[in-house]
Amino acid sequence: MTNRIAVDRQRNLRLLGALFGLSAALGGCNYTSGEVATASIPDDYRLRHPIAIEEADRSVVIFVGEGRGGLSAAQRNDVIGLAHTWVSEGTGAVVIDVPIDTPNARAAAATSREAQGVLEAGGVPARAISVHRYHPNNPRTFATIRLTYPRIAAVAGPCGVWPEDLGPSIMNERYFENKEYYNFGCAYQRDMAAMVANPADLVQPRSETPPYTARRSEAFEKYRKGEPTSTVYPEGEKAKLSEAGK
Repeated sequence: MTNRIAVDRQRNLRLLGALFGLSAALGGCNYTSGEVATASIPDDYRLRHPIAIEEADRSVVIFVGEGRGGLSAAQRNDVIGLAHTWVSEGTGAVVIDVPIDTPNARAAAATSREAQGVLEAGGVPARAISVHRYHPNNPRTFATIRLTYPRIAAVAGPCGVWPEDLGPSIMNERYFENKEYYNFGCAYQRDMAAMVANPADLVQPRSETPPYTARRSEAFEKYRKGEPTSTVYPEGEKAKLSEAGK
């Protein structure tokens, strides 16, 4: 009886050792060469995909045909709009990229000179305009004129990064903890950054504008007399439904 108990004990020890060896082998098969940063991923989407303030380029592309020189009406409006936005948000010179040694090189040169004149008329000083001539990398690509200047912009992303599976897996602990997946909120942050007119508003509030003295004086006078200070809109009566036929 004692021998049988000893044999069973040895068998259990061998089985336990085999299980430990199998677990060690499986653990070795789980090796990944890439860096796993799951534990460092923030839970808040605003921290995972922060909106950053950096310098970016604003550009206008002008297509110039081989047999035409000068700006069309639509192209002139584009250049005027670029000049107006440069005055308010530009942080550097306007660079005009002009193609050379192309079939439309002569027309592009004439168009670039007209564009430079429109920029100066729109408020961009001549010293802030730089002309750069370039050879297209691909001769089959239509050579265009590009007007570019740097500005301060709000950016977020890039989106579409999936370091984890959406479903359950051995490497996805966030799924079992019911946490947001990594790409969640990235599109929202990117769209919000693109819609901000003044990136400085994301960092600090704007200064207050002076009050409208005439309206304030009228409101104070009504308050002193005990009259309602609200504005009366006579046009509001016109929006009421007719009572004819009741």
